[in-house]
Amino acid sequence: MEIKGVIEELYNVIKDRKENPIDGSYTNYLFEKGLDKILKKVGEESTEVIVASKNGVKDEEVPEICDLIYHVLVLMVNQGVSLDEIEKELINRRKKIQNKKPERKNVEKI
Repeated sequence: MEIKGVIEELYNVIKDRKENPIDGSYTNYLFEKGLDKILKKVGEESTEVIVASKNGVKDEEVPEICDLIYHVLVLMVNQGVSLDEIEKELINRRKKIQNKKPERKNVEKI
């Protein structure tokens, strides 16, 4: 199975968990706790990817990247963002050439 198929299958499982909760499901736990918990996990997993990458140990990086992808998919389902929307945006971005953006402004309010 190619990566797109695996991610789509995982997305669909996560979406199903939201629509049809299962007792003891970690995914349902995240949905029950809500957006703040999901965002906290995305942040934690992002940090773990950074640490694993800085350590330069691929055996640590791969599982952490997978954890991050999973939690981002949970966030997407929670926020009603579809894989089709992401694919469309990525395709549009792929069409752009030499579009380096200026440095971002500092975040003032979270």
